[in-house]
Amino acid sequence: MIASPDGDAPPCGGPQERLRTFLAQSGEATGRRVVPLTGDASDRRYFRVSDPDGSTRVLAVHAGPFDHATLPFLQVAQLLSRMPIPIPRILEHHDVLGILVLEDLGDVTLQATLGGATDLEQAALYRQAVSLVAFLQRRGLELADGDCLPYRIAFDAEKLGWELRFFVKHFVEAYRGVTIAPTVREALLQELGRLSALLAAEPRVLCHRDYHSRNLMWHHDRLYVIDFQDARMGPDTYDLASLLRDSYVDLSEAAVDGAISYFLALTGGEHRAAEFRHRFETMALQRNLKALGTFGYQTTALANPVYTQYIPRTLRYARESLARQPAWSRLREILASLLPELD
Repeated sequence: MIASPDGDAPPCGGPQERLRTFLAQSGEATGRRVVPLTGDASDRRYFRVSDPDGSTRVLAVHAGPFDHATLPFLQVAQLLSRMPIPIPRILEHHDVLGILVLEDLGDVTLQATLGGATDLEQAALYRQAVSLVAFLQRRGLELADGDCLPYRIAFDAEKLGWELRFFVKHFVEAYRGVTIAPTVREALLQELGRLSALLAAEPRVLCHRDYHSRNLMWHHDRLYVIDFQDARMGPDTYDLASLLRDSYVDLSEAAVDGAISYFLALTGGEHRAAEFRHRFETMALQRNLKALGTFGYQTTALANPVYTQYIPRTLRYARESLARQPAWSRLREILASLLPELD
């Protein structure tokens, strides 16, 4: 374990320079191959380090120094390891350089695995992913600890509402360039506030918070969970909505129905299937609108257009959720006036 000495000044330089410093301090400045990896929508950078003996590690280079004792990723990792949920092992940390060294799970995500899977293989993969959600919720309840970070934060009305206002600002206005009339904005925010309040009032379970096909890795014939640092309490439909209304995957309604039925069988909830499906669609609507906000922000504020390819699918999922729920007919009417794809 490489820990930063007390009192060290934060190093200057970007991720590449801090990476070189880390390798030099580890006696690994030469003889190693370093390859940048595709990152996520965060400010972290990822690199694979290959050793001469063929072993590999992944270095997560954060935006700056951190205190490992309070780093959310490490706190959540400790909780998930106790359950246990399959996650990458944390091999080293360097607080001053802002670097975590992680077990290398390879490059094959659930999204990539689905590309060559038969219908039966796809169903098996989703059963495994769904079973992890059910296990996380059950063990999360059994290990509940008010001193543990994920149990102290939640998808409350303020958080859910912020995400929906983020969608309005960064997707509707910034990305699509729509000017919203004051009366329409007032009506829209009222409906979005109602949506947030309804979801926030649901009983809460432990949620991964970003549980989709790009955050599940296929390694040694099983799924591993990554990118879990934002875990928090939320509705029992949250992670399923993220997985089954995934912006990165086209999933048939038959597959969605099968996955939900499997989850309810695992959790003893078969008797409430209709009620659960209704809540699932409501959660999926919020989740997809939130995703559109993220895609708009990445494109307009960060000049990162890679996510634009996923916007049509996400809009379609949002439209379908709206169409299935008469209770949100007013919200659908307002949104369709701003975004024709939601009509």
